[in-house]
Parts: sequence; C-alpha cells; structure tokens
Amino acid sequence: MPPLHPRSTRLAGALLVALTLPLFAQTPAADPAAAEAAPADAAATPAPAIAKNDPAILDAEIEPRASRALLLDITRTSSGLFAVGERGHALTSGDDGKTWTQLKVPTRSALTAIASADGQLWAGGHDGVIVHSADGGQTWQRQRVAPWSADDQDPTHGVPVLDLMFTDASNGIAVGAYSLLLVTHDAGVTWTPQKVSLGSAAPAAAAKPQGDDWTFSSDQLALSDEADPHFNAIARTDSGAMVIVGERGTFLRSTDGGATWSKGRFPYQGSMFGVMSWPGGGDHILVFGLRGNAYESDDLGNTWRKVETGGKASLLGGQPLANGGAVLVGANGLVLTRKDGNSPFVAATFANKLGEIPVLAGVQAAESGQYVLIGDKGADLYLPK
Repeated sequence: MPPLHPRSTRLAGALLVALTLPLFAQTPAADPAAAEAAPADAAATPAPAIAKNDPAILDAEIEPRASRALLLDITRTSSGLFAVGERGHALTSGDDGKTWTQLKVPTRSALTAIASADGQLWAGGHDGVIVHSADGGQTWQRQRVAPWSADDQDPTHGVPVLDLMFTDASNGIAVGAYSLLLVTHDAGVTWTPQKVSLGSAAPAAAAKPQGDDWTFSSDQLALSDEADPHFNAIARTDSGAMVIVGERGTFLRSTDGGATWSKGRFPYQGSMFGVMSWPGGGDHILVFGLRGNAYESDDLGNTWRKVETGGKASLLGGQPLANGGAVLVGANGLVLTRKDGNSPFVAATFANKLGEIPVLAGVQAAESGQYVLIGDKGADLYLPK
C-alpha cells in the first residue's frame, strides 16, 4: 500500500528510550500558577563549558553494521527514508529499506526522533541534542546541545528530546522528558523553552481499564499534577490543532499553533507513546502506548473510544494509512494493521531472518506493499500475509 505523508508522531520507541534513560537531573518543579504556555526566561544561567571529549559533541562513528543496531525513529522525505538511533546513528535508504547508508552526524548521543519539512530534516535525542540538515540529509549541523553537569543550574539541561514536529521549514516544536517543550520560529537556530500548566482535567468519557499492574495511583507513586510528566509525542491534526501525549495519561492540546496548551481528558492513566492523525481527517486522532492500550477520538479528545488491540504488548510506533487505516508496532515483534477506519486491527508477529523477534519502534509503508520496520535489531522489511 502506498504510504501517506504521515501527520503522526515520530516518537517511536519511547519505551526503549525510557528503559535506558538516565536520571540526568532532578525533576524540575512545575508552575501551578501558570494558566497557559509562556516563554521561559531567555536569560537563564549559561550552561558550563562542554568538555571536548563529551560524546554529545563528537561525530558519530561510521559503523558497518549500523543498520542492525538500535533504531528509534523513521521518516520519509522526497529523498527517501531516514532512520535514527543509538550512538548518534542516522541512516538513509533510497530503495525503500533494502539497503542503508550511514550519515555523518555531529553527535554520539542517542537520537530518538526525526522530523522533516520542505526538504529539511531535524533529529533530536539525549543530552538535549538537536541536529539539522538543510540539504535533504546530505550534511548535518548541531543546533542545540545541553548535556547535564553538576555545576549546571538550568533544569532543562540534560533532558532528552523525545519527539519533534515541524509545520513548515521555520516553525517547529520539540518535546521531551520532564515536560520539556521547546519552540523555534527560525528553523531551529534558536529554541525557546515554554512552560505548560498541568492543572487537573475532568476524567474522559470512556471505560476505565482494569487489571493494569504496570500503572499505579498518584498516591502510590507520590506523584501529583505538579510533577512534570515526560512528554513522549506530539502531532498536528488536519485541522491544524496540536496534541501532546505522555506519561501517566498526559494529554494536552492546542488550537492556536502551540501558543497555549490546555490539559484534555484521557481515559487511561498509563503512559502513551505515540499519536497519529490523518490527512483530510479533521480532528481524528489515534493514541497508543503502554500494555497495548489505544484510544481513538474524532473530536480532538472531547470523547474517546477504546481500540481493541488484542493483547498487552506495548505499542511504540505507527503510521496512518489511507481511509483511516493504520499500522502500529511494538514489543514482542507486534505488527497491527487495519485496512480502513471501520475495520479491526489484525495482529501479526514479526521475526527477522535470524529468527529473532525484535522490539519494534517505528514503521513506514513502502510502495511494494511491504513495511519498513525499525527497532532494537535495526531495520527490516516485512510483507503482511
């Protein structure tokens, strides 16, 4: 099936990242008085000098088997496929995933997200790194790096970027751990932090899931609305609205281009790792994440319906297909596909040529009817039966 131009999150593999995510710094305190997103103080204390041997600023090593290493996100441009992953790996394929070429990127920090707009590319990851290509992926420059330091007073430094979204070649948003939200209006030359109020929202109108022993109450975790949850994914709907999903059922939406955000209702209190929307789909969104939980809304989250996924494997990546169709991937080699918005998801288990069953972090449909899959065993091709 030919791929759609995806209006979906590029946060693929958030759970993989979370399993290896060091606690770089104490969780920053939220501002309970903030009524809406507002720029943070641009005159914050400068970060200490970065050591010359810090992996965050060293060029990624070119490795012959980079396409078999951990890959966390994938996107498609007019130039082909691009995937990113551990140790600053960035790969490109011009033949729908049959062969891959590693690109020279100025960081060895893990790259967790990649986004594109108007022929340009941005990738972000650990150590607050954001790198940019203005020439379709041929060359890359570092735009932002903010590794943690014991002498650093800025709570955003060391915080990983977990997803990126650009609406055009100038305007973009990065989200990440501890409610990190960065905005650019100059193609990433500068990134300005925003604070978002995380006040209470009424429970969503959907049945509460039962028996989820991977999630705990706020009392059990000593957490509250003031604790800054990880922002795992961001997407833009066909109507122009924006949504952020994340840890502990976090669901935020903006109808003014990201200038302000409000906390929406969500029926599940576990972590969500991805969100997708459809071209021509208005405010239709699909949110997916921990333990196979997925929910769908036609009205930007005012009402929700639970999506049956048939199991408890966490869902880590996905892509919208034509007519409301979708493909989702996740743990235990899980591949879920539905041909249109009125059809149920059909589950399959992917194993690579070595018989290994990977944790799948992302997917892109290919012209051949195959899917290009990425995960902890690298990149592979999968043909649905």
